[in-house]
Amino acid sequence: MTIQVGDPVPNLPFITSEGEHLSLPDFKGQSIVLFFYPKDNTPGCTAEACSFRDHHKSFSDLDTVILGVSPDSKESHEQFKEKHDLPFTLIVDEAHQLADEFGVWILKKKPNREYYGNQRSTFIIDKEGIVQKVYHDVKVDGHVEDALHFIREHLT
Repeated sequence: MTIQVGDPVPNLPFITSEGEHLSLPDFKGQSIVLFFYPKDNTPGCTAEACSFRDHHKSFSDLDTVILGVSPDSKESHEQFKEKHDLPFTLIVDEAHQLADEFGVWILKKKPNREYYGNQRSTFIIDKEGIVQKVYHDVKVDGHVEDALHFIREHLT
């Protein structure tokens, strides 16, 4: 299944890096930037997370929460957040249920090996829980600014 623009967010439970049990509908009344990334503490993922960190106040001023999702453990997320001073929630998706539901758990091919992992993707969700924008195969440079611009133009 792939979540597309116009779809409501699924009501799948998840655990956050802080140990909270939540689901996406719990954020109704706020816009959401839901970004899927492959792995904590890798160069591209760190750059992306730090860019969201650096723009966190701008998103917050627009009543928008940032949620990062990877298949890493709660402990890995806690260390990643602490090491890079990340002010937003990371979602533990070790069984890749959210990634499967959003259609971003994909087969990746590198020389001499194939494996499954998160496709770097971002979903912008409005205050009613409806997906308004989807970015697949995200390139880190400029992405956070594009997402922020979209929210300013379309969700405020």
